[in-house]
Amino acid sequence: MELKRMTSKELILFRESLPTKESVIEELAERLYQNGNISSKKNFLDSVFEREKVSPTGLENGFAIPHGKSSAVKKAAFAVARLQQPVEKWESIDPNNKVQLVFLLAIPKAEEGSVHLQLLSELSMRLMDGEFVSGLMEAKSPEQLLKALDQGVRKEDEAAAYDKTVLAITACATGIAHTYMAAEALEKAGRELGVRVITEKQGANGIENQHDAEVIRQADAVIFATDIIAKGKERFNGKPFVQTRVADPLKNAKEIIQKALQSPDGIVSEDQAAAAQSGSKKQGRLAEMGQAVMTGISYMIPVLVAAGIMMGIAKIGAMPFDLVKVISDPKYAESANELIVILHYLDAFGGLIMKFMYPVFAAFVAYALADRVGLVSGLIGGVFAGGLHFVFWGNPDGIPSGFLGALVLGLAAGYISKFLNNKIHLSKNFAAMKPMLLIPAISVLCIFLLNFYIVDPVFGGLNTWLREWIESLKESGDVLLASIIAAATAFDLGGPINKAAGAIAIGLAADQVYPLTARVLAIVIPPIGLGLATIIDKYVVGKRVFDANLRVAGNTSLILGFLAISEGAIPFMLRNPLIVIPINLIGAMLGSSLAVVLGAVQWYPLPAVWGWPLVENLWAYLIGLAAGVLFIAFANIFIRFSLMKRKGKL
Repeated sequence: MELKRMTSKELILFRESLPTKESVIEELAERLYQNGNISSKKNFLDSVFEREKVSPTGLENGFAIPHGKSSAVKKAAFAVARLQQPVEKWESIDPNNKVQLVFLLAIPKAEEGSVHLQLLSELSMRLMDGEFVSGLMEAKSPEQLLKALDQGVRKEDEAAAYDKTVLAITACATGIAHTYMAAEALEKAGRELGVRVITEKQGANGIENQHDAEVIRQADAVIFATDIIAKGKERFNGKPFVQTRVADPLKNAKEIIQKALQSPDGIVSEDQAAAAQSGSKKQGRLAEMGQAVMTGISYMIPVLVAAGIMMGIAKIGAMPFDLVKVISDPKYAESANELIVILHYLDAFGGLIMKFMYPVFAAFVAYALADRVGLVSGLIGGVFAGGLHFVFWGNPDGIPSGFLGALVLGLAAGYISKFLNNKIHLSKNFAAMKPMLLIPAISVLCIFLLNFYIVDPVFGGLNTWLREWIESLKESGDVLLASIIAAATAFDLGGPINKAAGAIAIGLAADQVYPLTARVLAIVIPPIGLGLATIIDKYVVGKRVFDANLRVAGNTSLILGFLAISEGAIPFMLRNPLIVIPINLIGAMLGSSLAVVLGAVQWYPLPAVWGWPLVENLWAYLIGLAAGVLFIAFANIFIRFSLMKRKGKL
């Protein structure tokens, strides 16, 4: 791709002094508008800044590649800014990045999956070329900078002879910049070492330059430079390998190549269990579990988002009929109004999707630990955590273990499957029986026994004990009872402890003993607080403290919070339970107690926003809500920011 064909000297800002990210983007967008590349500056800027909320567009070494995909773009193009003074506050993959060279990409909506990714990958790879960067930074005029865009572009030397061949797979979470930059860094380092390095990019555009069987046969080693699970690892069975993060080749690509050839992490086994085991030894058990949980969360979030959207559409659509509070009632399945019938089933459909949240999470936690052999038992563990077994066992009063059960059973499934895979050895004639029969059967049986004798009884017993304890305190003071009900409600967000608190609180309200104020507030405070935290973090501490996955989850959590669906906050609890659970407890207790002390009273089990007008002394209710939400938001931001500073990520 010739880059200079997609820009012009009119689209180059040269030695400008622009103090902020926003001012740089706006000035480049103005150039695109004046040059006739976009029809609406506002619409294009909206798409660019919306993209900025998803993940950092700042990279390393002073570079940033913001981009927008919009119907306002007439023809794909990009504008360039080489700034006189670097912009220090630009969210970047490298927290210390000070941006001085900016490429603003304008992509027509119709070309978002082709030209968009091609241009991003081309720029990302060329920015790894020292000569290319030097040419841009040493240019004396816009004309020279334009010329430098395609000057000295490397051509592959097909005749080069190499003694060693190393294959690599690169993959980052977003599948764009780092995927290609890591590939370029490894290939460049290989040329300097006299090693043939061939990279396969597993990015947003799918698998590019896929390694075929002949190339794999000739390879001496494999490098997995990935932040997510690489696809098709089993292809490299028997090859020495190194597992590293996708950003590591940008700093020490030569060392990684030499390590792969001289002291690899291990040998790739049929299903990658040996790789997982070797990786665990190097990174520590807790780090390994954390990475597995992150993998599970990344697959769970789309399920949660889909469920929330379906339920949200149903409830919003029910508003004109004044049925938002009761649209889930089965009687509306037989309404004479077809729209009401659809809304009822859409709400039920969202609830059905929500039931698959834990099975998906636990399955991919196990997959991250044991690869494919862990999927089945992990899935079954998630089914137990969601309580689906009680439906088939005819036990409607069964108590599901919720997110804590999914966490325990998903990790157990992964480690059990990995252990079995390492310990069971069969002859080649019977090798297929191990992943297809023995490991699934034994691991699923273990998960059944673990859930039957430990997980379900523990949470069932805890639920029973909690009910008796809260009931024994019903004669205590309002603030103490409010705090206890709020803490129990917020602890596991729809899990057994939450359900126990709900049953008691509703019973007390039905007998006119104690209102539901604390209960309904504690349902909405955690998801709204965590959602708000993902929006305001960069304004509070000047940095993003939540990654791209959690920011997406945060938007969903905020919306679901107003709909009184507390499960939107579960990804945060799974990711950092030791941080999030205590903060949720304190925030819920603080907000609920404050509202009760100020005189808020809610007798109806309507925690969603449409139930707020039914509260007596609504002003007190809203003050309590705000106090709890703000505590959770700011506490999460400051604690995460402090941890990032300690780890040297700032």
